[in-house]
Amino acid sequence: MFLLWLTAMIPKVKPSPCNILTQSCESPTTAQMTLLISSFCFISIGAGGIRPCSIAFGADQLDRKDNPNNERVLESFFGWYYATSAIAVVIALTAIVYIQDHLGWKVGFGVPAILMVLSLLLFFIASPLYVKLKASSSLLTGFAQVAVVAYKNRKLALPPPNASWCYHRQKDSLLIVPTSKLRFLNKACLIRNPEQDIAPDGSALNPWSLCTIEQVEELKALIKVLPLWSTGIMMSINISQNSFPLLQASSMDRHVTSSFQIPAGSFGTFTIITLAAWVVLYDRVLIPVASKMKGKPVRLGVKLRMGIGLFLSCMGMVVSGLVENIRRRRAIREGYLNNGQAVLEMSAMWLVPQHCLNGLAEAFNAIAQTEFFYSEFPKSMSSIAASLFGLGMAVANLLASAIVSAVDDITSKGGKESWVSSNINKGRYDNYYWLLAIMSLVNLVYFLVCSWAYGPCVDRVTSVGDEGNDVKDEEEELLHLGNSRVGNEGNGLKKEESFS
Repeated sequence: MFLLWLTAMIPKVKPSPCNILTQSCESPTTAQMTLLISSFCFISIGAGGIRPCSIAFGADQLDRKDNPNNERVLESFFGWYYATSAIAVVIALTAIVYIQDHLGWKVGFGVPAILMVLSLLLFFIASPLYVKLKASSSLLTGFAQVAVVAYKNRKLALPPPNASWCYHRQKDSLLIVPTSKLRFLNKACLIRNPEQDIAPDGSALNPWSLCTIEQVEELKALIKVLPLWSTGIMMSINISQNSFPLLQASSMDRHVTSSFQIPAGSFGTFTIITLAAWVVLYDRVLIPVASKMKGKPVRLGVKLRMGIGLFLSCMGMVVSGLVENIRRRRAIREGYLNNGQAVLEMSAMWLVPQHCLNGLAEAFNAIAQTEFFYSEFPKSMSSIAASLFGLGMAVANLLASAIVSAVDDITSKGGKESWVSSNINKGRYDNYYWLLAIMSLVNLVYFLVCSWAYGPCVDRVTSVGDEGNDVKDEEEELLHLGNSRVGNEGNGLKKEESFS
């Protein structure tokens, strides 16, 4: 943020102002672009460290197994976490944008920079008070070890399903054999020679030659969710279309009263407000009322919510296309075809429905995705579960840029006006939105296939089934086969109790 602020404060680190008479602008130098892009890179790296880890780190501060209300405390923390995140975005899209519009970029970038300095100071001042859990091992290294060892043992034959003595596992582990899915990875935890593979304390002498069942199952959990994770990228592509609604809002009447108009960059606030409103309504009104009517706890399954979010995202693109089609026809009718900067006599409130649909889509899909990853992954992968949605958004932003470039290249061939022309009235942004709607519909079908192939979720919940409105219990998928739970005492196995 400090580097970004410098681009506004120091005249020599940015191009000279454009010449209004000749309508020509000076291109930035390599050094100027390097400074600007460097600020974006540092912001991205910082966000990549904060966003996936802050929620897991915050939970570590409150997670007390001996507290009878521990689950309620964590639930409250997650609720406040998402609430404060939504409030922060609303402030960014209203107060900060208002400052940038009325006081300029020097103050507009300076305020966030000062806030980041205060945040940094508060973090380090409170650092001695934090609960800091040390990482026992690197998950990424474990994933690599499983892949390498499975490849090394690719020619070995797998033992019978219940041959628990053939597999290496952690001390005090409840897993006695790996799952039958992705069975080729099970070869990574096969014990070939106990004397050469296992140390006296029960650990592997060489982790690049023998892995544990836990490592194998962690990699399996990640691989299994990747297809469903990829279905959320299309929704993130739709949500990331920030510049086009900004152009639309700039060309429309944004006055609420005769003396106040909503900044064009603040219309995204309707997305966040809708998201926050739905979370409160769903958690505090709809679910309690439904549970009271049914006489038992009721909630929508995570995969059902993900699917609803994808459908609403598709509808959001359809509505965006319809509104833009109406806006463009009115601009042509008013004689503004060649003037993309003209403001039409059409209320910008026409843009609110598409923002509300996008907010609902994110409320359903994004939160369900995070909950899905948390429930499907072991606790050791909680930070990865939190980062997957952010990773999907990052990939979506890259793909969104690629899609815009491809559409621009294809539609501008033969001297034609590009669909995404800089002149919004000459372009066909409505066609672009409908293209995204078609891609979203195809993605929804892809999601249904992936959801069917994935099968039931790991956690046992009372949920509304995807096939209808009947409430059903999703049976817990045990990560170990057989009917016995065993404890590990030294190198021996002891049967403790049976599962029904």
